Amino acid sequence: QVHLVESGGGLVQAGGSLRLSCAASGRTFSSYPMGWFRQAPGKERECVAAITQSGGITYYGDSVKGRFTISRDNAKNTVYLQMNSLKFEDTAVYYCAAAPSGSRWYWAFSSSYEYWGQGTQVTVSS
Repeated sequence: QVHLVESGGGLVQAGGSLRLSCAASGRTFSSYPMGWFRQAPGKERECVAAITQSGGITYYGDSVKGRFTISRDNAKNTVYLQMNSLKFEDTAVYYCAAAPSGSRWYWAFSSSYEYWGQGTQVTVSS
């Protein structure tokens, strides 16, 4: 069982930056691939970034490539999402998610993730 808690959301002007954090409980955090998803009102949930257990490989959605950076610190049981050059269309609730260790993992698919945080709101003003 993994309990995830996101933080760092808020209101920012377009062009600004935010860093989201996701703190995980449990001693096996380093065994879980992690992802950041977002969902805007009336839109489907989409994966914006994902990272392998060691942090050696990262994946990004096309809409955030070059602007967002995912990273993790396994010693702190935390995964981060650095968001730069924010746009109005980045406004959404952002969720972190953990995929079960040892299972087949398709990083962009929400069905690949078993544990979810409660979400944190990011609002970008234009």
